[in-house]
Amino acid sequence: MSFTAIIPARLASTRLPNKPLADIGGKPMVVRTAEQVGQSAAQSIYVATDSQQVIDAIQPYGIPHLLTRADHPTGTDRLAEAVDLLGLKDDEIVVNVQGDEPLIAPELINAIASHLQQHPNAAIATIATPFNHDADFFNPNHVKVVCNLTGHALYFSRAPIPWARDAMQQHPNLMAPNLGALHHIGIYAYRASFLRQFPHLVRGPLEKHESLEQLRALENGFSICVYQIPQAPAQGVDTPADLDKVREIFQNRL
Repeated sequence: MSFTAIIPARLASTRLPNKPLADIGGKPMVVRTAEQVGQSAAQSIYVATDSQQVIDAIQPYGIPHLLTRADHPTGTDRLAEAVDLLGLKDDEIVVNVQGDEPLIAPELINAIASHLQQHPNAAIATIATPFNHDADFFNPNHVKVVCNLTGHALYFSRAPIPWARDAMQQHPNLMAPNLGALHHIGIYAYRASFLRQFPHLVRGPLEKHESLEQLRALENGFSICVYQIPQAPAQGVDTPADLDKVREIFQNRL
């Protein structure tokens, strides 16, 4: 299995400014993430960033990097530029690992690349896991995905889907028994050919309303295969509280 891993890293985070540079056990977060990705089967690993500060932070560690434009509306658009900068062939697989995933399991990176490779008609592969808590299912910050019988995504939403009409009409704040609701985990594998097309695709009403860029692929007729895992992976870093937890984990390791 051959694939390239690209780690987008930008400083403009509203909840945690300068997030990729946050210190975790003596190293910037983006470096910790790259070290985890380096334990995967990826043939090449690059940090894609629009910030010279990020480049200056990773250079002492010898991590390859790409300086991308600062005007990309989404992370997928940044990946599209990276694919062109690298000159990747259309049939190559690219795994996107966000720079705020210092605990990501290398095996998960390998699995998502393999899953896309095994589904030649899909443009994208992504990950989902069952919801175990009612509050998470009803939380709009937790994205849901529903799939067809072959494991391909039908729709992603911030709303609680699927909606069990009868059971949840009686108990609207509880997941129905055996609902099988899936929590979308934002780790992706792409075909380079799709990434090249992505910036030119029409941004449809579903993407605009939900603010979920993966809906652009579905609205334009591309297929997304979903790799299901039994439990959620280690969390990324979105908030200062998340950062404190991850720092504690690394401190215990060290």
